[in-house]
Amino acid sequence: MKKQVVLYKQLSAPLMARLKEHAEVTLIVDVKGAGLTQLKAALPQAQGLLGASLKLDAALLDLAPKLEAVSSVSVGVDNYDIDYLDRRGIALSNTPDVLTQTTADTGFALIMATARRVVELANLVRNGQWTQNLGPAHFGTDVHGKTLGIIGMGRIGEAVAQRGHFGFGMPILYHSHSPKPAVEARFDAGYRSLEALLQEADFICLTVPLTAETEGLIGAEQFALMRPESIFINIARGKVVDEQALIAALQNGQIRAAGLDVFEREPVAPDSPLLKMNNVVATPHMGSATHETREAMASCAVDNLISALAGQKPANLVNPKGWEARH
Repeated sequence: MKKQVVLYKQLSAPLMARLKEHAEVTLIVDVKGAGLTQLKAALPQAQGLLGASLKLDAALLDLAPKLEAVSSVSVGVDNYDIDYLDRRGIALSNTPDVLTQTTADTGFALIMATARRVVELANLVRNGQWTQNLGPAHFGTDVHGKTLGIIGMGRIGEAVAQRGHFGFGMPILYHSHSPKPAVEARFDAGYRSLEALLQEADFICLTVPLTAETEGLIGAEQFALMRPESIFINIARGKVVDEQALIAALQNGQIRAAGLDVFEREPVAPDSPLLKMNNVVATPHMGSATHETREAMASCAVDNLISALAGQKPANLVNPKGWEARH
């Protein structure tokens, strides 16, 4: 007998067909409003869940006594209470590898856009305000040869370093839990304390996951260490940064500019001061938002769930304790 899966994300026809080969699927098109009511009604029979962008807390998962596995179409797992899942013996899997290159592309797009003031100057043209040759008031800053500081040297951090080092001749500095000799050899990179990196780097790019240790990692004290020429890029999670401190640093000229794909609250509030600053490039958490990458992420998530429900450890298991508790 096929197991019961609740799907709260639209899949392509081939992926839906693959999932239905292995499970009985209940699709919830939208988990807001009436969709959330439908989800709650389906949870008591659910043995597997697959989706993204929904906070699955204990109050919700208590409605699913038969649940064996959750497959998240994401690399971040901050929407899940892993301790709770471990106690219940529920396996959690994610999609960590397939979005690495695309997210790094987004990070570098933000580096280029902020340095060269692309959005601001494109709007100048769009609004009919380009009436003469650009003068110093509209000049940007070079990217090639500048020092790139990366906070969090995981898969995405390495992919950003590759683009900077080999593509733009940028010296690479990085901060992580511990030095990584292979990274240093590959990119001629230098390990730094967080404080030293913030003081030395021209571009500072955040790629750390959101955890209890990284929440609020960058605040007023850290922005004070940056130089007025520094450009700050966040492709990690919004809550890694104290947003009010970032706003103050930009308003006070402590840093030159910021490129942000993530925010403390998403979608970002329309009245946020960040959206009124010409030296901020703000994008809608689009790091993995390409047709190819989203399909690859969904495919990976389907494979993870099929494996878990068949009693086979998924390739991208997040919580070994939860798996061992059931198996």
